[in-house]
Amino acid sequence: MMARLKQAIIVALGILLIPVCPNSGSAQLIGSDEVLEWQSPSPDHRISYGPAPQQFGNLRLPTGASPHPIVVFIHGGCWLSAFDIQHVGQTEVAIAKAGYAVWSIEYRRLGDEGGGWPSTYLDVGQGIDHLREIAEPHKLDLSQVVVAGHSAGGALALWTAARGKVNNQSVLYTPDPLPVQAVFALAPAADLEGLEERGSCGNAVGRLMGGTPVEHPERYRAASPMQLAPISVPQTLLIGGQDFVWAPPGRSYYHRAITVGTQDVRIVDLPDSGHFEMVSPSTTTWPLVISALKETFESMTPLGEWDKQVR
Repeated sequence: MMARLKQAIIVALGILLIPVCPNSGSAQLIGSDEVLEWQSPSPDHRISYGPAPQQFGNLRLPTGASPHPIVVFIHGGCWLSAFDIQHVGQTEVAIAKAGYAVWSIEYRRLGDEGGGWPSTYLDVGQGIDHLREIAEPHKLDLSQVVVAGHSAGGALALWTAARGKVNNQSVLYTPDPLPVQAVFALAPAADLEGLEERGSCGNAVGRLMGGTPVEHPERYRAASPMQLAPISVPQTLLIGGQDFVWAPPGRSYYHRAITVGTQDVRIVDLPDSGHFEMVSPSTTTWPLVISALKETFESMTPLGEWDKQVR
């Protein structure tokens, strides 16, 4: 019932219109209606990082020796309350089975009380920084933190890695953000300016930011990966070959990052993936995702060396 209500809201707003069969030779792709039906197994721990109902994270722990390397996961959904953490529960489980602790963050979004600028960003930052509080009791390795996200969450993942570049006059500024060692962004909606100009997702970016880049240039400077580039940590961008709506913003960010001198950014092409196959462990795309994640951990810079870099 709740999933049908959420889907009705999405259709009414005319957003997230993901083509199910982009061409006659394609297999059927996962659509947003199916995603809203996905069920989430209970996490090992659900931990609050703030007083609002949406300020919590799911912690899932792997088997094997500790301390555990960490994947921070930030779900997507056009920054809208209609898409909550529930739809990435299976993703969290699969990442934990691959050997990583998963700290999956819920946060206030458009439609939630207090959601939007600046709380959406502050929640994500606060959620990641809360790892400092939970690392010791749950045997988590803060020297191995990869921040991952899907779609809107991919843009937020890139932002978290660049928090050290945010101007100290910005409301988003924090003096001591938790260092992350790499970004793993799936279909990142990273071109905020382009998405706002096109009015994508029912003008979600304009609503999130409270206006256009012309009206609030300082907000976009503090939040948009396009303006925060170059980001100094390694970045892996996973792009679906059948994701005709959300691949372009990710590629736009990649070209911007290369243009401004980002040293370590790569695209991993997922030829059979639409927008959601890459976060569904039951698809043929998922092994490619996990393989890329393992490569990210194997190649990332140790924390001590990362701290010497200029962010």
